[in-house]
Amino acid sequence: MEKTFVVQGLNLYYGKNHALKNIDLSIDSHSVTALIGPSGCGKSTFLRTLNRMNDLIPDVTIRGQVLFGSLDVYDKKTDVIDIRKRVGMVFQKPNPFPMSIYDNIAYGPRCQRHYEKKEMDTLVKKALEDAALWDEVKDRLTKSALELSGGQQQRLCIARAIAMNPEVLLMDEPTSALDPIATAKIEELIVQLKQQYTIVIVTHSMQQAARISDQTAFFLLGDLIEVGETKTFFSTPKDPRSESYITGRFG
Repeated sequence: MEKTFVVQGLNLYYGKNHALKNIDLSIDSHSVTALIGPSGCGKSTFLRTLNRMNDLIPDVTIRGQVLFGSLDVYDKKTDVIDIRKRVGMVFQKPNPFPMSIYDNIAYGPRCQRHYEKKEMDTLVKKALEDAALWDEVKDRLTKSALELSGGQQQRLCIARAIAMNPEVLLMDEPTSALDPIATAKIEELIVQLKQQYTIVIVTHSMQQAARISDQTAFFLLGDLIEVGETKTFFSTPKDPRSESYITGRFG
């Protein structure tokens, strides 16, 4: 299968704290890869290395290689803005801008170039349709995004990321602040979106990883303990530490 990311020998330090230790991991294209493990194990840190979000944190040192297709993400010549446009991100808590639903979607594309109104209308509609939100908001596009429910706000944030026409969607515990019904809608959406995008999701829920991912990677104390096809990982894990985590003996 074609790979979107190939990570080799990745080490990351916050000051002297060795947060990621010699990580080797490939991410399949048009699939969902779930990153699981207890709090503080390095899964969100790893996620942020894929679009250089860790660059924003002071005193970070990164060694190793992250290839995005043929592009070396950490090469000094690599355009970070271009990477973040191609690799979209959805955060743990919905963070819509304090503006209309329409303008939330239009904001990013407008920063890139000028759009005619009809062209922008089409773009906004498609992003909202792809995020399974259009039917719920089409009659109130000029209303504040902050009036939406939590689940709708998170789908709006997914639509906002989609509007930039990325190749990859990174999701950092996107349902942890949502109720079960809103969570189910987001999970259904993620399964649909992998037809168009490569998705990497950090989740604290093993049940969620089992439901929606094709590949699962288990992190523990900065180490990548095991990675494999999700069904195989949960039914017959190779490492005893994986089995202990899955069966709830720790974490």
